[in-house]
Amino acid sequence: MKIQHSSLSWNGLLLAIPVGIAGASVTLGFRLVIALFNLIVFGQSDDITQAMQVWPWYCWPVIVGGGGAVAGVLLHYAVKLEKQTAIKSDYLDVINARLNAVPTGASLLRACSSMMSISSGASIGKEGPMVQLAALCGSWLARFVPKRFALANSDMVAMAAAAGLASVYHAPLAATLFVAEIAFGISALQRTIPIMLSAVTAVLTMWLLGFRSPLYPLMDIQFPIQVIPLLITILVAVLSGLIGFGFISLTQKSRQLFGRISSLPIRLACGGAIVGALAILSPAILGNGYEVIVNVFAGHYLLPMLLALLALKIIATSCSVGSGAVGGMFTPALMVGATLGGICGVMSQQVGLTQASPWLFAAIGMAAVLAALSQAPLMAILMVMEMTLNSSLLFPLMIACVIATMVTYRCHSPTTYPLIGTHFSRANAKFTFDQTRISDVIIPGACLSPQDSVQQALSASGHKRERYVYIIDAEQRFLGVVSIHKIVEKVLAEEINLDSPIETVMERDFPYVYEDQTLKQGWEAFSRVTLERLPVLNNPQQRQFVGALTKTSLIQQAESFL
Repeated sequence: MKIQHSSLSWNGLLLAIPVGIAGASVTLGFRLVIALFNLIVFGQSDDITQAMQVWPWYCWPVIVGGGGAVAGVLLHYAVKLEKQTAIKSDYLDVINARLNAVPTGASLLRACSSMMSISSGASIGKEGPMVQLAALCGSWLARFVPKRFALANSDMVAMAAAAGLASVYHAPLAATLFVAEIAFGISALQRTIPIMLSAVTAVLTMWLLGFRSPLYPLMDIQFPIQVIPLLITILVAVLSGLIGFGFISLTQKSRQLFGRISSLPIRLACGGAIVGALAILSPAILGNGYEVIVNVFAGHYLLPMLLALLALKIIATSCSVGSGAVGGMFTPALMVGATLGGICGVMSQQVGLTQASPWLFAAIGMAAVLAALSQAPLMAILMVMEMTLNSSLLFPLMIACVIATMVTYRCHSPTTYPLIGTHFSRANAKFTFDQTRISDVIIPGACLSPQDSVQQALSASGHKRERYVYIIDAEQRFLGVVSIHKIVEKVLAEEINLDSPIETVMERDFPYVYEDQTLKQGWEAFSRVTLERLPVLNNPQQRQFVGALTKTSLIQQAESFL
């Protein structure tokens, strides 16, 4: 039978183009609404770090806290709606579980909540709600796709999510890999090709609308492949991994602390007030951090300011995310990485270790911290390359992202995206299944000698509740089996009686497995028969019976990754 892969078809490729356009349009619309809100509240549509300064500093906690309170009210209703419908709204869950649709009501409420948090200065990224709205748009479009196209709704959602992320960061390849690594847990070509086309279409749409420049231009500086810069890169990577672990742990602790506040509006208001208070020390921590990264690359910050921004941004983002504000951690992670890399670059230059531009290490730090937080190193490498258009960074980015990811993973850090933990658990469970020996899960089996009577076989079967009784000789060698159904049939036909030896009805040609084989090999053995149990022998030479392998035990072992 020919297997149809709906994702790898002309239908999927044709649909990817309008989905990409829709994803880019949604993200642009979200940006325009935030700009309009800033214009109304602050009298200007500039970045929040600049717009906030039209108000006196003592108003900042009130503004950010008030925005958090409104966001909390909206989020409260979103959570209530999700509980009523018992449907997950996050696009990653929809893609992973291949659900029918992204819920409209909860998604819109969460987006509005996020918009209030972002507009009022919460330390979270814009990409989360943008991608969620793009995914919702893809889900809506899927409703109008004729059934003959045979494209799963979750595939349309995946295309739209990649399109949304690509249009936010102008990084189609990184967006493709994000969906593949995080949502699918694989990089399957069949599902990746239409997603990639959708992401590319989204970026082309942005270009046609005038957004053609890289987000963080760094093309004119080349990374020197020398020992000292590479050692600094490794240092940045290790520190990024540790900061990634600390960042995630602090955010988890923040969630626990804010979780004691039952009211969502009060919870988000408290988180916003804390961020607003921290902004008094430096308004640069407000918002997602995009403008700060631009200023870091421009060399506008001295070392003390970089150190302050690193610490304050981690605390502010942990408070915003921990209080429940809806948003992403991408750009905040990029800002943390940029400040960390900038610190290492500036310090190494000041002590005379290298003359390489410190902002190269800022870019490396961006990728490393992002890789540590997301546990998606391929995505982080490609995203920073696409955002900077600096191909000389490829080698150091690969080193930094891999090391940072492994440091965070080895610290047994909780994951930013729960799906990653699911994929890791599945992979580990599958590896364990493939390596576990049959000897670890065998159970005793009913066995008799060839001279024992049919009556004894029936008694042993009734006691063990088994269809087959295994026959062994004096040296425990496996000779065959007797079927209880066959015994009953022959007794009723008066061909044998209860005192007849069981060797008269023994089946010598019967499948078996060996105890040193893996569970995977046992699974393959069961796939060729319709039996519930198989006899287990010690080795091909001695052929001694050691027990039985049950299909139930295999299913229990495989349950965690199926």
